[in-house]
Amino acid sequence: MISKNDAANLLAGLDLGSAVAESDNLLEAARVETSVFDDLLADRVDLIPGTKGSGKTALYRIFVDFLPSIMLVQKRIIIAHGVQQRQDTVFLAYKKQFDQLTETDFVDFWCIYFVSLAYEQFVRADQFQSLLANCSDEISEFRSAYRRAGIPEFDRRKTLQEILAWALAVLKRFKPRVTWTPPENVGQLELTLDVNLPKSRDPLNDEDPRMPMYIDGIASSLEGLLSRSGLYLWLMVDRLDELFARRSETETRALRGLLRTLRLFRSDRIRVKVFLRDDILDQIVEDQGFTALTHVASRRSDTLRWSEEQILMMVVRRIFANENFCTYFSVDPHLLSSSVEYQRQLFYKIFVDSVYRPPNQSRTLRWIYNHVRDGRGVVTPRDVISLLTRAIQWQRDAFRQDPTGETDRLISGAAIVYGLEELSKEKRTYYLGAEFQHKWEDIKKLNGGGTEYSEAALRRLFGRKYQEAAEDLVSMGVLERATRGGEKTFRVPFLYRHGLECTQRYVVT
Repeated sequence: MISKNDAANLLAGLDLGSAVAESDNLLEAARVETSVFDDLLADRVDLIPGTKGSGKTALYRIFVDFLPSIMLVQKRIIIAHGVQQRQDTVFLAYKKQFDQLTETDFVDFWCIYFVSLAYEQFVRADQFQSLLANCSDEISEFRSAYRRAGIPEFDRRKTLQEILAWALAVLKRFKPRVTWTPPENVGQLELTLDVNLPKSRDPLNDEDPRMPMYIDGIASSLEGLLSRSGLYLWLMVDRLDELFARRSETETRALRGLLRTLRLFRSDRIRVKVFLRDDILDQIVEDQGFTALTHVASRRSDTLRWSEEQILMMVVRRIFANENFCTYFSVDPHLLSSSVEYQRQLFYKIFVDSVYRPPNQSRTLRWIYNHVRDGRGVVTPRDVISLLTRAIQWQRDAFRQDPTGETDRLISGAAIVYGLEELSKEKRTYYLGAEFQHKWEDIKKLNGGGTEYSEAALRRLFGRKYQEAAEDLVSMGVLERATRGGEKTFRVPFLYRHGLECTQRYVVT
């Protein structure tokens, strides 16, 4: 037992970290190594898909921020990386230029972009010069290939904005311009192809450089440099869902071009690692097909998913990253990191056994897992952290409003229910409203309705295209398929019920 006043003070010092990986100060201390982490570490995968909030950026940050020195020492791997926090706004500054690019142009753009990362963050990076001390010939060959492609060198490290500016400028030079001469005789057309190349003082640039014509040369010279130095290079890119206008034609062209580019950089020495939302990946592949999909999919990881045990591990590690909690509950650090049963025991020292009173109530961990699951069955760390953060805030206030007496658990069922309600409202506003504005009219039809619908009820709600609307809502996770009495039905998951103001009822017609 603990006094409510002491419980409030203990909770006041508890930080579960941020639900957003870019701001998460506990990412390294409380990291959970999933099967996808293992596959990435072993270089078995290049394309890592996952739902928003499932941990893609967390995984990216672990490799970019915490593992580079270990990867270099143990595996001789150099990690270079692309877009990070706040840099997406730089991409948006070039929206007009990106909107004019074709899918093939984007292949060229990504080639230039990845080459620039290799050059800036490896070849000319100060921290690696001692490893390249005996590679002067290979460096010279790489720089020659770099110049032959018409890519300029700067006398200092370039910012992302500078890289994008000159990448687009170089790309414009590669792109052929088609002009036409009005015919003298009806029915006759004359087309001429004029490659738009500015004059250059460098004779190497007077050729007709086009990507990916020169990428083979650059990649080969880079491989030679890596082989000579005994190194490997990973080029890692994340936050792709924030670089271009969501569900725009530009986004589709850009990301299809990126997937095509992966094939150009695939070798034992050079890897491009891409972290991409699974719904975006499905969209850009299914809408127009993708002839090179088998090559891309051969090194695609499983979609990031979290089991109940992994969620337990994440929650307990975040709570007991706090020294005061470790001391108060006399935590064994070895068992904390190695025993699932011990983690479960610690969890129930903090949380009540069940959210509602028995009988026939699942235990609290199972209740949380089931209630943050969306219509596709996906549970994300982001949603769990958001729920528990709200629950802790509510519980702290409750203890201070009534500080008399004692409690045997720090977090009550009422606090967890409050956390779910707040999470549900957040999901409606910041996920459904922000991500699926083009489907908002359909989503709104569920507002204030029941929690389960028959097919007939959906037909009345959405009209003759109800099946298409239902499929869209299922793919978003707003509805889930179910059965009742042998009949097919559709349910609103617990995750969205409070946010959509649904009442517990079955709508038949």
